[in-house]
Amino acid sequence: MKPATAAAKPAPINEAVELFETHRTIYTRAVTGFFNHWRWVMVFVTQALFYGLCWIDWNGRQAVLFHLVERKFYIFGMVFWPQDAIYLAILLVISAYALFLFTAIAGRLFCGYACPQTVYTEIFMWIERKVEGERTARIKLDRQPWSGHKLRLKLLKHGLWALLALWTGATFVSYFTPVREVMSGLASATLGGWETFWIFGYATVTYLFAGFMREQVCKYMCPYARFQSVMFDPDTLIVTYDAERGEPRGARRKNTEKTALGECVDCSVCVQVCPTGIDIRNGLQYECIGCAACVDACDEIMDKMNYPRGLIRYSTENAIARKMNRQEMLAHVLRPRVLLYSAILVSIIAAAAWSLVQRIPLKVDILRDRSLLAREIDDGRIENVYTLQIMNTDEKPHRYLLSAEGLPAIALASDQAVEVPAATTQAVTVGVRAEADAGSKGANRIYFAIEASDDPAIKVREKASFMLP
Repeated sequence: MKPATAAAKPAPINEAVELFETHRTIYTRAVTGFFNHWRWVMVFVTQALFYGLCWIDWNGRQAVLFHLVERKFYIFGMVFWPQDAIYLAILLVISAYALFLFTAIAGRLFCGYACPQTVYTEIFMWIERKVEGERTARIKLDRQPWSGHKLRLKLLKHGLWALLALWTGATFVSYFTPVREVMSGLASATLGGWETFWIFGYATVTYLFAGFMREQVCKYMCPYARFQSVMFDPDTLIVTYDAERGEPRGARRKNTEKTALGECVDCSVCVQVCPTGIDIRNGLQYECIGCAACVDACDEIMDKMNYPRGLIRYSTENAIARKMNRQEMLAHVLRPRVLLYSAILVSIIAAAAWSLVQRIPLKVDILRDRSLLAREIDDGRIENVYTLQIMNTDEKPHRYLLSAEGLPAIALASDQAVEVPAATTQAVTVGVRAEADAGSKGANRIYFAIEASDDPAIKVREKASFMLP
């Protein structure tokens, strides 16, 4: 009998597996180009809206204000109340479908150009470059021992970061508390506790996320990076490295014949400009936020080498595999999935717009007096008492006329008209009377009609119950 061969050495059962990469500082290199230009356009647009909208006045108040104390949301000429929560749901649905649509078409466009984490990281890195210098200067500075010069640069950088973060936190709170109250409260140190908490809390998060954590937020905290792949398909535009054209990579002099080498000169500039520190040449990775900084960097190198642009470019898996030209690739982008998302998104937006246009700036809540369901008055009629909460959601005051209907000879105890100021709730108590034999015993359906005397189009009809003994 032959001796048994030696068994393969089993893998150690206690081997440690790291689920979280040890943090390493990423020194991004500055880049210029088409996509960098549009990324900065989005930075300016988003921040101009964020920092500027809260200072715009509209009809004597802040144009955009989600006033939590008053429980009213002011958006230019519209006033939304808690009863309008359906519009918030519609907004969330529109945002979700827009995200699905843009991701199906061109990957993580939102992440690369409009995500607050990306925008503020870009601003913080710009400040860092202005204070400490470009990539090599920052690396050299961090490796130097502490000195007066290094301390001054670090204090200046972090001071500017802190001021920007504090301004961002104050602006954020100014959308929930009027901006002039926030600024005067900060200047006089009389701001309320909750406002102070949220200003410094939001400022701290901005300072930490954009100044220190940066790519860690995108890689480990953002859920979008984890489920984005379910919205990708082979016809989704993504940042792609053309391996067939670029490999095998290798360094060479300018204007040197490529011979057996591909067009990638292995300069690693695409890695140096990446805000998440990945190598796009290794294929699509979930850490890629689609900012296309590597596209601009690679195009610059291709220009210097007199090679055609596009070694790294926006393309699709099918376009790379089948060698499609630009027209063929874009034709495949308009596929059934994209058309379906677009049709649903347009339909929801149209329905929401129509609902807002047809929205009546009047809401009424009816509460019946439950302490006395019904009472008989001197003339034998039955009276029920109600409290009407009349909400004028318009930007101007109205005088409303009240009436009741639904039972024979039903009428209010007295002629009722109520004046309600702009964007205000007014409570009014009304008595409703009907004959004892006007309906069946117990609860009977009636309706209150509330109409603005100066605008007949502003009218609502709300149901209630009238009790007959």
